[in-house]
Amino acid sequence: MQRLGWMLTLFITLLVGGCGYNDYQRLDEQTKAAWSEVVNQYQRRADLIPNLQAVVERQANFERNTLTAVIEARARATSIQVTPETLQDPQALAQYQQAQNQLGSALARLMAVAEAYPELQTNQAFRDLAVTLEGTENRIAVARNQYIQAVQQYNVLRRSFPTNLTGMIFGYDEKPNFSVANEAEIATPPRIEMPANLSTEGSPATP
Repeated sequence: MQRLGWMLTLFITLLVGGCGYNDYQRLDEQTKAAWSEVVNQYQRRADLIPNLQAVVERQANFERNTLTAVIEARARATSIQVTPETLQDPQALAQYQQAQNQLGSALARLMAVAEAYPELQTNQAFRDLAVTLEGTENRIAVARNQYIQAVQQYNVLRRSFPTNLTGMIFGYDEKPNFSVANEAEIATPPRIEMPANLSTEGSPATP
């Protein structure tokens, strides 16, 4: 009787493993880790903005509307709660991504406007922040692309036979991904214009 129990356990183990259950575990964790890195880099960018605001506000006659747009975009982006359920909700994911894209665009606009202020361009604090922001935008692009790839691998497993049956049995649904339009958009991060004499090879400032 005990031998029969061991044989049954072994059979179930082989059956589950052969139908992709372990692959679901691995790829599900992989997508969660990739998403955590996306959120981490977005937060890194958001944490830089108060410092940027403090520096820019000292510049006389700077376009207030441009700075306000960044502040408001940051408020919208950071007000959206990101939970594990976000990864299963296409609408919530799209809303979050739209808010982050708006913040990136507002920052790019501020940097473009800043070129008209020589004193700001020569301010060391501003220059350091510009370098850090440029590096952060690149990190965001890398993190989002890694998330896209992780979700694609997971969804291929979910749609394939016979692993699609395993997904149905154990409740592993397909995960929403960034739309095709977004995938093309995020391939290139928002351009952060740098002063002509400022090298991006140096060490970025710490937020």
